[in-house]
Formats: sequence, C-alpha cells, structure tokens
Amino acid sequence: MPFALMDGIAIAKIRECAMYDYSLAKYNPLEKIITFDNFNHGHNGWLDLRSNFVKSDFAPHSEEIDLIHWGPTMLSSATFPMMGTHCALSGSRSLKLTTWANSAPIDQPPAPGSIGLAIKRMEVPGSLVHLSPEPSVAGIGDKDVRAFGCFVDLQSQGNRWMPGVRYVNSADGEHIKRWQYFRVNEGVDHRRWNYGHDGWHKVGIDGQWYGQRQADGVGDGFQWIEGGDQDLVANEADDKINWMYFRLTIDVSRREYVELQCMDKIMDLRGKNRRWRQNIKALRVY
Repeated sequence: MPFALMDGIAIAKIRECAMYDYSLAKYNPLEKIITFDNFNHGHNGWLDLRSNFVKSDFAPHSEEIDLIHWGPTMLSSATFPMMGTHCALSGSRSLKLTTWANSAPIDQPPAPGSIGLAIKRMEVPGSLVHLSPEPSVAGIGDKDVRAFGCFVDLQSQGNRWMPGVRYVNSADGEHIKRWQYFRVNEGVDHRRWNYGHDGWHKVGIDGQWYGQRQADGVGDGFQWIEGGDQDLVANEADDKINWMYFRLTIDVSRREYVELQCMDKIMDLRGKNRRWRQNIKALRVY
C-alpha cells in the first residue's frame, strides 16, 4: 500500500521572507502567507476528493473510472510494527495520502483505489513530502510507487487552468525518476481524453486520471521537463521517513509556470505556459 506524507504546507502569494515563526524557517515562503497548515492541529481543510453525484439515484457523473474507492486521507502518527511511533518532522502528526494495494497496467485507466488524492481549494507552492511503499512481499519496494505530484485548479469567469507537476518514479516495473509538467498533447480529442467514451471531462481537466497513458510513463496530459531527472531519497524500510522539500511556483496573472524545486534541484519552467480558452461554457485548457 503506497502512501505519501506531508509534514506541513505553506501557501503564499508574493515573495519576501516571513521567518518570525521558527516553524516557517524550513520553507522558502513568499511575502504574504495565505495559510500555513500544521497537521498537529488537524486536517486544516484537506479532504478526500470524491465524485460529483449529479445523476439520478445519486449516481456519479463519471462512469469511465471509479472515483469513489480512492484510499482515504488521514492524519498519521507514522506508527510501525518494529520501531513504534515515528511522528512527523515537527510534532506528532502528518497528513497521509493512501492507496489500496491494487493497480491496473500503467497504460490502462486507474484501478479503483489505486490513487489517493487530498484537496484543499487553494494553491500549494510549498510542502515537505515523503513517499514510501508498505511492503507486502520481500524486497526494497522502491519501484512500487509509480508517481506523485501536485496540481492546482484555477478558475476565473468560466475559464479554467489546471497546472501541475508529477514525479514519475517507475513505469512498468522499471525506474524512470523524472519530472513531468501538466500540458495536453496536440491533437487529443474529447473521446481520447475520456478513454474512448463520451465522458463528462473536457480535454485538459483532471489530467491526474484522464487522458491515455503509455507503458513508459508518457501520457496525453503530461510533458517531460528538460533536465528533470532526479534521484529522490528512498529507504528500504517503510518506517524510515525522509522529508523532502517540494515547491511549485506559478504566475497566476500571466497563467504561466515559473519554477519547480525538489530538495536542492531547481527546474526553470518559464515558457511552458498554457492559455485559457476564451469559451466560458467549454472550460477547456491547453
């Protein structure tokens, strides 16, 4: 059962240091702190993303994939059989994103329960993350986590933009260890985006689980970041937690990517922008 932990998340607006609180010192915040989530004090508004039950008999709008049985978001003290309670980097609890121990082939739609997703309806440019498989068979398990990432859903006057990044750790049982950013390939139409169905989702919306995938980690909604190869910290034991700094910066006014940082690696994303389609009803992104 792979999972990811977040020790804390700092969300900010404009750049300048706000280091008066020691707990902020481990981040690189912007000037105006909008929210600073310490999971010792609860979920802070982070919750599971579930289906929109908009059809008759309380049926979900999406039939192409199962959006109901994702692993639950929870607060965790990181307790393990051998060493007891690990706790968080600072304090006792972190936010845990879990998945069930089942998956589909990488070039197929996600299996029920194979994705864990927590949502807070604000942007998330800075956090501390850890990813680890909970072993069910002998071995290190460092190839069992396929990918993790972060995206935001920005909407204004009927237009919509969903920028994001993901780290492809492995594909088809082989290490990839490369970063991608969210952008739809040219020529992807509505039916292809919805796995051959006349689905609800517009092209570019919810790329974390829509759009065709390939066995090598390529997908309709993702582009490789040039120079995006990176080895992350991993450990052979699930109870050895290594917190890694993770930050995505976007320019909301220009609707452009700016920068991605993970640990000490900084990747320049300028020029990889997408524009909002000027069609209020379509809610399509490029």
